[in-house]
Amino acid sequence: MGNSEIRRLDREIEKATKKLEAVRRGEWWPLNASERRAMARALAGGAYQITRGRSAARSEQRLDTTGTAAEMRLNAELTALHGERQRLITEAARAKAAKKSSGWW
Repeated sequence: MGNSEIRRLDREIEKATKKLEAVRRGEWWPLNASERRAMARALAGGAYQITRGRSAARSEQRLDTTGTAAEMRLNAELTALHGERQRLITEAARAKAAKKSSGWW
């Protein structure tokens, strides 16, 4: 149970790390649906403001805010995965130590 779960978590950690790096580069593929909608709304609003000859500063700020929120979400996910991995490693080490100490000498 222990090693397979740890390997699964390692894969999940790798995926979350790649998503976080992509969000930092400004890519949209790791965003969830509500974040994508917020980005699209901000982008459309900025385009509308520019066509009207006004500043798109507020829309740019919304884009930045949404990107930061996605980054925070992925950081929290990564932290939770690391914590779970550490818990599994500790649990496996305790089980191994208990098995070793209960053996015949």
